[in-house]
Amino acid sequence: MADNTAKKDRKNQEKKKKTLGLSTKIFIALLLGAVCGVLIHYFMPAGYVRDTVITNGILYVLGNGFIRLMQMLVVPLVFCSLVCGSMAIGDTKTLGKVGIKTILFYLCTTALAICLALGVASLINPGVGMSIAAAEGTSEVATTSINFADTMLNMIPKNIFNSLASGDMLPVIVFAVFVGIMLAQLGNKASTVSNFFSQFNDIMMEMTMAIMKVAPIGVFCLIAKTFAGIGFDAFVPMLKYMGSVMLALALQCFVVYQLLLFGFTRLNPFKFIKKFFPVMAFAFSTSTSNATIPLSIDTLHKKMGVSKQISSFTIPLGATVNMDGTSIMQGVAVIFIAQAYGIALTPSAIMTVILTATIASIGTAGVPSVGLVTLSMVLSSVGLPTEGIALIMGIDRILDMLRTAVNITGDAVCTTVVAKQQGMMDKDVFNAMESKATE
Repeated sequence: MADNTAKKDRKNQEKKKKTLGLSTKIFIALLLGAVCGVLIHYFMPAGYVRDTVITNGILYVLGNGFIRLMQMLVVPLVFCSLVCGSMAIGDTKTLGKVGIKTILFYLCTTALAICLALGVASLINPGVGMSIAAAEGTSEVATTSINFADTMLNMIPKNIFNSLASGDMLPVIVFAVFVGIMLAQLGNKASTVSNFFSQFNDIMMEMTMAIMKVAPIGVFCLIAKTFAGIGFDAFVPMLKYMGSVMLALALQCFVVYQLLLFGFTRLNPFKFIKKFFPVMAFAFSTSTSNATIPLSIDTLHKKMGVSKQISSFTIPLGATVNMDGTSIMQGVAVIFIAQAYGIALTPSAIMTVILTATIASIGTAGVPSVGLVTLSMVLSSVGLPTEGIALIMGIDRILDMLRTAVNITGDAVCTTVVAKQQGMMDKDVFNAMESKATE
């Protein structure tokens, strides 16, 4: 029996190795969609079949159907994730000042990440030259002056059910955080409700992963339709988008984080990167922050000398609320999509993006590509067309691996800073050679 079980396990592993991963499938779909779109644009004569049946028929329905599936998840996914995340935040009394410092650090680095992304994208201008026609009235919404004071006030919902039904996400976010904190304070008295949200959050995660399985079809149709309309004009802007995201991620990971680490702790950033690099590589390969939690805690304890009392709180919390890499993608994507559709963003709209993306990062779960779901909320906050997500879907799936590595590095830097300030870090372990640190 044991031998048969072992053989079955080996066969299953061999099948998994032979099966293409989702990232590979989406990348292939991106390439095939681009090729198909270019062929349609240059070699298929304009007419009823090309324009009505194929481009605005099959490709439009299947592509936008996938976008609608993603939009369908936005409200319940963000609401449940935020309730669960703020339940963890609400438990900060167990660590007192540690919890407050951690949350402030995470929020500040996220805001810095978005500002960095917006700055890099504004310098590179990745979307200039695409000239995609936006839906009628889109530019009017996006260029309308947004009153920042009213935006702040509107975060408080008058009727949460109206906000949920209309997808007005800022009030939903505030209410969800409030619910989560109250549930944390009530503890066992509200265990039934807490379990409900935790289990419903698990359901939403499974639904997200299920919908992502059809992403290759959606990406193929969306990209094919895009290239069918504009031909080769889309290649350079998409490469510029990819370069903008990668540059912003590199600056956040190797400059911003390391300056914060040195500024608050006086520890050697190069030693930190060297010792934490295996965790970054693991995060890159798995594309999920949640999967790296045990390895991060173990590495911080054995190689950095960080107390597990600190890391066991800050690392899981960071996997829930600290998504700097995702925020960078959203910041660059906002500029890219606005430029691609020829829509000007006002300073007030930029401030709204920073605020919305910072708060939305709290509700972004640590699973692959879920940031694309909350991106539609950020785009909607300034009136940009959510169809623009199609332009970055394939490339963004590849960049998701880099984003995850940045996310977990931010968690580790915050944990190290807080542990050092609280006197719960062994500096000798951090300064020890690699071989001694792992003994």
